[in-house]
Amino acid sequence: MTTLTKRSRRTEAPTSTESRGHEEEEEQKSRATDEEEDGDSKTLRLTLMEEILLLGLKDKEGYTSFWNDCISSGLRAAMLVELALRGRIQLQPQSMRRKKLSERSVMLKSDAPTGDVLLDETLKHIKNTEPAETVASWIDLLTGETWNPLKMYFQLPQVRERLAKSLVEKGVLTTGKQNFVLFDMTTHPLVNEKEKERLLQRLQASLLDRWTNEPHRLPRRALALLVLAHGSDVLERSLTSLPDDRYEIASRRAKDMLEGDIEQQSAKATTPAEEVIWAVLAALNRA
Repeated sequence: MTTLTKRSRRTEAPTSTESRGHEEEEEQKSRATDEEEDGDSKTLRLTLMEEILLLGLKDKEGYTSFWNDCISSGLRAAMLVELALRGRIQLQPQSMRRKKLSERSVMLKSDAPTGDVLLDETLKHIKNTEPAETVASWIDLLTGETWNPLKMYFQLPQVRERLAKSLVEKGVLTTGKQNFVLFDMTTHPLVNEKEKERLLQRLQASLLDRWTNEPHRLPRRALALLVLAHGSDVLERSLTSLPDDRYEIASRRAKDMLEGDIEQQSAKATTPAEEVIWAVLAALNRA
């Protein structure tokens, strides 16, 4: 994963009715935040995974950069964050001996289906796994980066293709094919430029117009998008449309927040979902 550089000129909770009601309320709040950020309640609703893929895809070519080896992990991390924002998972509560984010396991809060196939597959894995795994371990397992053949079962196959098909169904992408001499590859060029532009503007605004010098005060999905874009190595590319002076401001703020003291930032978290977001950043920064 590259860092932002100066721009060259140029305990498992019970799933009772009351608990599920609470999780649904959390999910509604998370969705409401999206609508508030976009300023339009009729805006197309995308998951964090879809947003990260959309940021990583080349608009005309319809595929991600062959040099980006971070986006696979970033997409799996986005699933964990999305589940946390929807109130399905949280980090293991702190004990008397305070643990670092990297040491705290992922715990199930609710196994209520989300309605998203990839999220529900991930949720099922988390529910049925003992002992509990950390955020970093789950990212590796879901990506298939494990030497244990018994744990290859956790790998989620064809994630990019499945997300791209979802974006096709939502009218954001289309389906094409490109020949690379030795093989043909299915591509997904952008057709809804307004949706991509809206996403870019929302991400950029988090570092500019909505910036408060206190990242924990950002809307949770805005914070999550910044963390995941950074971890997926698509953040810098998402800022290149800015004028030079605003690019410098945005990249400096992003660097300070995303490469700073994560444990200190996470101590200011006010919700379980925010703790998961910071734990994801800690895990993705390992590379």
